[in-house]
Amino acid sequence: MSPQSENSPVLTNSEFSPEERRILLKLAHESIESALEGRELSAEPPSQHLAEPRGAFTTIYFRGGLRGCVGFVFPVKSVYQTVADTARAAAFEDSRFMSVTREEAPGLTVSLSILSPLQAIRPEEVEIGKHGLLISQHGRRGLLLPQVAVEHGWDRETFLEQTCHKAGLPLDAWQKGANIEAFTAEVFGDEGST
Repeated sequence: MSPQSENSPVLTNSEFSPEERRILLKLAHESIESALEGRELSAEPPSQHLAEPRGAFTTIYFRGGLRGCVGFVFPVKSVYQTVADTARAAAFEDSRFMSVTREEAPGLTVSLSILSPLQAIRPEEVEIGKHGLLISQHGRRGLLLPQVAVEHGWDRETFLEQTCHKAGLPLDAWQKGANIEAFTAEVFGDEGST
């Protein structure tokens, strides 16, 4: 999962102001830095809006290459705390990568995807570039962010199939009773994030 920068073709709602975006991106970097230094980061939301519970994904890159991506789909904490937690987890807990090193830290770029609440959706209502998907069935679930379909040039059916694949379900599970939920994401990042 690799969120794109604000120049992305992904449709986004502009719920967060430029100042709020700056605050959240700075927080993501500070969270990684504090972990590298072995200190706790105080993550008190500076505004009521940033205190609202939201799901979010943080994707980090090093020299343009994916370096980690971790997120929470469900809004269990404030968006501010969620960004702090997912940035740290993307840097140190994504099992696909070794932990970020002190030497890499200055070269990291961050992209954030702030999620809307999940809503049930019919397959024919899915819009490429607008919706992310969560498909679940038989205790399995798979999630793909809205920008993934755009990055791969998928049509609606392929996007549904690939979300089923991510869940470990048959590709046609979306046609055979799987629960389909959609969300939108406001995606923004540092200059140079992919």
